[in-house]
Amino acid sequence: MSHVAVPLLAALGFASIGASGQDTPAPPPAEAVAAETPRPVPKELDSPGSTMRTFLEAMKKQPQVYETAVSCLDLSLAGEEKAQGDATKLFGILNRIEHVAWWLLPDARAVGPDGPEADRAEYVFFPRYPDHAWIDRRVDVGDHRIVLARTTDGAWKFSAETVAGIGRLYDRLRQLPVLSGLVDERDLSLLLRMESALPDVLVEGKFLTLKYWQWIGLFILIFTGIVLDFSVRIILSATSRRLIARKGGEAKRDTVRKTVRPFGLAVAALFWLAVIRLLDLPVEVLKVLLPAVRFFAMLAGVWAGFRLTDLVGEVFQSKAAKTQTKIDDLLVPLVRKTVKIFIFVFGMIYIADSLNIKIAPLLAGLGIGGIGFAFAARDTLENFFGSLTVVVDRPFQVGDWVVIGDVEGTVEDVGFRSSRVRTFYNSLVTIPNGILVRATVDNYGRRKYRRFKTHISITYDTPPAKIEAFCEGIRELIRLHPYTRKDYYQVWLHQFAPSSLDVLVYVFHEAPDWTTELRERHRLMLDIIRLARHLGVEFAFPTETLHLYQESHDAQAATSPPPPAPGSGDDERAMTDGRRAVRAVTAEADWRAGKPAPYVFTEASKADEDAQIEATTGGDG
Repeated sequence: MSHVAVPLLAALGFASIGASGQDTPAPPPAEAVAAETPRPVPKELDSPGSTMRTFLEAMKKQPQVYETAVSCLDLSLAGEEKAQGDATKLFGILNRIEHVAWWLLPDARAVGPDGPEADRAEYVFFPRYPDHAWIDRRVDVGDHRIVLARTTDGAWKFSAETVAGIGRLYDRLRQLPVLSGLVDERDLSLLLRMESALPDVLVEGKFLTLKYWQWIGLFILIFTGIVLDFSVRIILSATSRRLIARKGGEAKRDTVRKTVRPFGLAVAALFWLAVIRLLDLPVEVLKVLLPAVRFFAMLAGVWAGFRLTDLVGEVFQSKAAKTQTKIDDLLVPLVRKTVKIFIFVFGMIYIADSLNIKIAPLLAGLGIGGIGFAFAARDTLENFFGSLTVVVDRPFQVGDWVVIGDVEGTVEDVGFRSSRVRTFYNSLVTIPNGILVRATVDNYGRRKYRRFKTHISITYDTPPAKIEAFCEGIRELIRLHPYTRKDYYQVWLHQFAPSSLDVLVYVFHEAPDWTTELRERHRLMLDIIRLARHLGVEFAFPTETLHLYQESHDAQAATSPPPPAPGSGDDERAMTDGRRAVRAVTAEADWRAGKPAPYVFTEASKADEDAQIEATTGGDG
């Protein structure tokens, strides 16, 4: 039975059971029962009296238990950004109103299910006339109230409207003295102590909902953040350069400058987050400023991570360039891109959290659409495993000359998803790494030797001794040239072409790159030309010769003596002549003094125009 049939049969079975038992309803799931059962209300918040006692005791303790005090506040309108400050201000308001007798407030028996005030939804603590009539004679409190209200879960808390208006009510009552024997809230808060020391004009005057001193504080915070930004950049720039030089790495000055820039912004943003609450800004302003600063800090952090990854990658890339192996040249960019992806994902999660975007529903959506996501990410996974294949099997490295399918060029970059090949037309071809798992890679860059095969055509009237000397001279050139393979080469008279005698030259160059190979081939070919001129060997070109037959030719040929047969030492003398000719041709060559270094691209020479560029007696280029 297939795996698909099993869940289908199970579903049909459950459906049939439900159809046959319609008169007997199924019991509700355990989750539904748990949801219907109300949670018990904690004793600390089961009545207005209990809530008031819990709040006052938490604020009177040394140190204050702000977590317990905040639990007595309904923060649905004010938010949690200023909860601790609101609790301190509420405590100061109560200490200016009266000696609170919490035991006189309705208790749990009065507001409980069987109590006389079971239907009561709120209790107005302030203003309560005539107990608080004296305050109205001294301060206009307007419509501000202190109310304890029952929440949806049955707990009694200071109402949301009360908490939202605590700041404005405190500003109206702050000039009243604290009643005898009660704690001064300014001794509990640095912010309130600082505000009490400021002139009244700065505390009471407002512009666009903010007090004057708050505007001044914002300016100071912004200015301090900018100073921190510049200071951090200067310190990190100097420190990073010394550290990189001490570790033996190299990094461009521009890269270091770009790296330290976001770190300064991140430090400034963290400073603003740490101290912005000291300004006691209104809730409406904090709801805008705090998410904005958090978002800015997260962006600066992600930016700093990206720049730091580039800087570290550049340092390690400079170290990898000094090593013989190329695997580190391949790993550094791959690891750098992987770290950047990790930083991006990590940063997006925290940015979403700073914007109050719930991550759990998004992850649940990914779980539901996992199959579709897997199909969509199939190519990405295939390319990822292709990049692992490049790292493990190492079919090529950065800088190799490769042929992959129809693409031929030099490997320029190996990334997380694809590899880039610079063709000889200077175009850039991007090859998905998934193709490399199945593709045939012809790596010319892994060649130890680079073959050079050609035919040198000489005229038919060249004497055999000269041909022998010419061939041996070419062999001697191969033996002497610094980049030629010495243990295997072929130089022979190879074939009789229609208009020439062809000498085969089959040689290998042990060159590190194509440019050096071309340079050494160029040197060898020039020396062969010089050798031919020195021996008097002429190169052939396609010609047609018309011979007129004469009858006297046969008679003359019959009476002419036969040509002498070659002696036993003629060939050896010819080979010796060839070697001597090579010595004469290459006597002044620069490479006779030492093996030239691989080719290096340099700027145009500023030598005198009359200077000799090419030697006419040696094989240097």
